[in-house]
Amino acid sequence: MLRILVSLAAIYAIVVALAWFFQDRLLYLPHMGREHVGTPADRGMAWEQVDLETEDGLTLDAWWIPADEPRGSLLFFHGNAGNISHRLDSIRQFNRLGLSVLIVDYRGYGRSEGSPSEAGTARDARASWRWLVEEAEVPAEEIVFFGRSLGAAVAAELAAGLAPDVSPAAVILESPFRSVPALGQSLYPFLPVRWLANLDYDTEAYVTRFTAPLLVIHSREDEIIPFSQGEAVFEAASEPKEMLVIRGGHNTGFLDSEPEYSDGIDAFLEELAGLRRN
Repeated sequence: MLRILVSLAAIYAIVVALAWFFQDRLLYLPHMGREHVGTPADRGMAWEQVDLETEDGLTLDAWWIPADEPRGSLLFFHGNAGNISHRLDSIRQFNRLGLSVLIVDYRGYGRSEGSPSEAGTARDARASWRWLVEEAEVPAEEIVFFGRSLGAAVAAELAAGLAPDVSPAAVILESPFRSVPALGQSLYPFLPVRWLANLDYDTEAYVTRFTAPLLVIHSREDEIIPFSQGEAVFEAASEPKEMLVIRGGHNTGFLDSEPEYSDGIDAFLEELAGLRRN
């Protein structure tokens, strides 16, 4: 019996060590689709390829998709797998809502240089913001931050780090998690995730540090990030805020829930963000 217990303890220790060592590879999945599978032109949208320069000297691949009669511009941060070309359906949804879209691939994703990291995605977000404000000359009050899954943490961190006198029109977080340690502990209760984690992405804390109108979108059927995580992020945020409950899976809810999904975002943009259709 003692030998069995020692063997089980050794196996558990190996699992813990592997989880600690490979945690970056569990979160960042750029290898799941490095090549582009299409362009906005395939969905009937005009677009422009943009090179973004980060403060640490990397070049990021981004797309600028202008709306015909824009009510504002959307800064789009995607999830932890694939690249910008896998978000064509989402881009078209936002374009139809009258939003010009800037979507960027994080460092190490798609055709962007570098390797992903928590500090790196924050730099990538700031480079995207600078391009919209300085190069495209879009006023801050006409910009909406949007992030899905990992991108929700990136968007919230960007909003939280802006100067006190600067604010976007709104922040939309779809399928957000509270933080990497909180999500990991929820998904792997048998592991000491809070002790192991060297990644943070504390969305729950970020939403307390900005005052822009917030929309949290989450599906009760989300099989990857539990609905309770999105609820906790929403509860932590201050007013003004709204929560849009959708249906469908983590990667398909935005399509499964049409037209309620687009209608909910449209109403939020008009009522709380002050971005009315032209």
